[in-house]
Amino acid sequence: MQEQKVFLIGYMASGKSTLGKELSQKLNCPFVDLDNKVEEQMGMRIEEAIEKYGELYFRKQEHETLKKILESLPESAVVATGGGTPVFYNNMKMLNDSGQTIFLDVPLQELMSRLEDHEDRPLLKNHKDKMEFIAKHLFERRPFYSLSKHRVVGVGINVIDLAKLLK
Repeated sequence: MQEQKVFLIGYMASGKSTLGKELSQKLNCPFVDLDNKVEEQMGMRIEEAIEKYGELYFRKQEHETLKKILESLPESAVVATGGGTPVFYNNMKMLNDSGQTIFLDVPLQELMSRLEDHEDRPLLKNHKDKMEFIAKHLFERRPFYSLSKHRVVGVGINVIDLAKLLK
């Protein structure tokens, strides 16, 4: 398989980090979790940063961290982006210009099921009707996610599906 950078895009709990780790092993290349790198750069958890400084502060830090990562990535790597990464600044264009982008399009009901017990997700924290919030959020983000070069739809997306796209 030729050298390439792969960026996994999708809503929270769509499997970006889990599949990203597996894909990087299959492709024998490094894996980068953007959320982890942003936390390292800020010196605090994303949840803390959003509570303390607001979401826009976090998004600016995320954008700056993404730029640094893109400058330093090896020829082949797999990157799991944050769920909102494609929506802010020119992040989606930067990702598409840098490599293969794959939108993990997981159905709403499945996302709800995966997020049911995740009260630690900062954007879900203060919403009583999580289904309504996620549906609205997904609707707003979908146009950005849809700019990805590839799209995989379903509940059981696996690393084999992703690897086939990259051949």
